[in-house]
Amino acid sequence: MAGDQQLSLLLDSAVRFPLPNGLRFSYGTSGFRSDGSLLASTVHRSGIVAALRSLKTGSTSGLVITASHNPVCDNGVKIADPDGSMMDQSWEPFANAVANAPDPNSLAQLVLQFAKDEEIPLGGAQSAEVLLARDTRPTGEALLEAAKQGISSIIGAVAIDMGVLTTPELHWMVRNWNKGTKATESDYFAQISNSFRSLMELAPNENLNLNAVEKKLIVDGANGVGGAKLEEIKKNIIGLEIDVRNTGKEGEGLLNEGCGADFVQKEKFAPSGFCSDDLGIRCASLDGDADRLVFFRLIPNTNNKIELVDGDKILSLFAIFIQEQLSLLEELPTRLGVIQTAYANGAATDYLRNLGLEVIFTPTGVKYLHEKALEYDIGLYFEANGHGTVLFSKEFLSQLELVNSELTSKLPGSEKQRAASRLVAVTQLINQAVGDALSGLFLVEAILHNKGWSFQKWCDLYQDLPSRQLKVKVADRTAIETADAETRVVKPSALQELIDTETAKYTHGRCFVRPSGTEDVVRIYAEAATQDSADSLANSVAQHVNSILGFDIKA
Repeated sequence: MAGDQQLSLLLDSAVRFPLPNGLRFSYGTSGFRSDGSLLASTVHRSGIVAALRSLKTGSTSGLVITASHNPVCDNGVKIADPDGSMMDQSWEPFANAVANAPDPNSLAQLVLQFAKDEEIPLGGAQSAEVLLARDTRPTGEALLEAAKQGISSIIGAVAIDMGVLTTPELHWMVRNWNKGTKATESDYFAQISNSFRSLMELAPNENLNLNAVEKKLIVDGANGVGGAKLEEIKKNIIGLEIDVRNTGKEGEGLLNEGCGADFVQKEKFAPSGFCSDDLGIRCASLDGDADRLVFFRLIPNTNNKIELVDGDKILSLFAIFIQEQLSLLEELPTRLGVIQTAYANGAATDYLRNLGLEVIFTPTGVKYLHEKALEYDIGLYFEANGHGTVLFSKEFLSQLELVNSELTSKLPGSEKQRAASRLVAVTQLINQAVGDALSGLFLVEAILHNKGWSFQKWCDLYQDLPSRQLKVKVADRTAIETADAETRVVKPSALQELIDTETAKYTHGRCFVRPSGTEDVVRIYAEAATQDSADSLANSVAQHVNSILGFDIKA
């Protein structure tokens, strides 16, 4: 009887959200994405998946409606697991099948069979909760309603609307909700401001008198949800003057258009709303849903060109600071790992390894970086695009708490005790669920303050090697297979030999190729000591790829 009721509910709900003709949807690191007007069925069905995920785990899951750094006409949907991370990769094939089921009956049968195979209790025997959020896109409200109806089509599942949030906020709330700790937006704001204040107060006294310029920060909010949230947080921030621009207010511009972290990182130009009056001032840029962060500074007399500090240098700053605190705490043995992809600039990787840090590569994609970082006591990961975070194991957090408590009791005010307290504040400030531009921004500012570093000193950690990225259109991207975190080609074997021969011609030469995950192209990355050399290496390898499998070459 319960099975019949569940089938009827699924059919009645699904018929209201028919699949658009001729479209196929695929779930990846970014979830599902498309034109916002075409996503109602996909978001509805994602609500079903999120409800089943909650039933399977016996915990609250999450769903956020956003297309991150995409244009305002696009939208998307991501599912958060109970620990606040992205949905388990093993469920992606099911999500794809559900999203592309051709009709309500096919969808219902697919869901019921999957629930049976996975031993997911249906019929109301167990309750499910899904926390919902959306960003500021105009299609978001209607898509949120589609998600609610998808969740409600599973008996016993309840949707809890958390409002308009950044993507990292929703992930943070899901994580805290399941831990039984404070999980509202005001709690999120308070955790950031309180831990930032703690870190600022723990700075060595000789670093407390930074000049007025170093105390000012201008932030580009990408005309998205992050700018408005930062305006709220800054009300409780002491010791840093924050000027937020591109907050999404009327007249400021469109979401991600000529602004945002993706634009700044790729174009190397200041976002809209910035001008020569901002010379000499440290600036930062968030992306549309505030899960990416880059810093920059305008270069004089260049028509708004910038000096960029990307995710590699943010990672380096975090790694230096954490390593310094650990060096003072021999009673806290720690396995510290730095996780990158092959797209990390070689100068950054060399710099980190020269510090004695363990640096590991994974295949491209945040889900691979996050998964690897979990293997360490402290795992740091960032992509050059500014998406990343720091993860701390439960065992490390317990040990740190004990060490900090003992030092506070026996050696209050000592440098060892302050180092332990700084680490505690870092664990509270950084968002350990996912990359978070807002928490990351305040951690950068607190570390610069603690170290007494100017923006220039941060920039001068190392000089990026010039690089070039190309792509070659091919008939079948699966003709290329890679290994060693996508740094070497194993099929066709002759291709890697050609890449090695070309790379050996250049000082600091490095090159790899990998198949795209979404289209029939092969992506090429090359770097070398000069831009001309990097360009030449990329073009030479592209010609080899093209001669073996390709059609044409695109920048």
